[in-house]
Amino acid sequence: MTVRRLLVPVLCSFLFLPLVGCGAEDTGGTDPATGAGVEVDAGGDVADAPAPPCPFTATRVSEIVGQAMVDQGNCSFGDGKGVAQLTVTTASRLAGGSTYDYQRNQATKVYREVTDVDKGEKAYLAVKDIEAEAVVVSGAGSYTVILSSFERLGASPDGYERTLRELLDALPL
Repeated sequence: MTVRRLLVPVLCSFLFLPLVGCGAEDTGGTDPATGAGVEVDAGGDVADAPAPPCPFTATRVSEIVGQAMVDQGNCSFGDGKGVAQLTVTTASRLAGGSTYDYQRNQATKVYREVTDVDKGEKAYLAVKDIEAEAVVVSGAGSYTVILSSFERLGASPDGYERTLRELLDALPL
């Protein structure tokens, strides 16, 4: 009886193991010349484009936010005093779409107001007293824009929302 209890799971694992290694999603083959694995397009969705480049320059950001900003690299702009910060993170449409619901849910826990906006395929804008965030997913890619600690915008979420909307209008969607 003990041998049978040990033998049955082992035998069943040999039956199911090949199913785990290749299923309906495995559309690869082998290159006859090299013997290496080759991925084959199964005709699904259109291939995802790479993340778009940074959509702004320091000059353009300065115009929109109404104060001088310095390019700090990686699509990050600061006021040169270590206070005000604007950061734009870009990603592919697929990556942005995959994390959108999670980001929006987190925003409802951090920001005072979270509002859906009519940009791209889906987008939201979130504001609180000294910070704002927007996420846009579009065919051109996805963008996460974060504004924080701008003196000119004061402690008014309206100033942040207005400025963030201007930044969203300037995105190449």
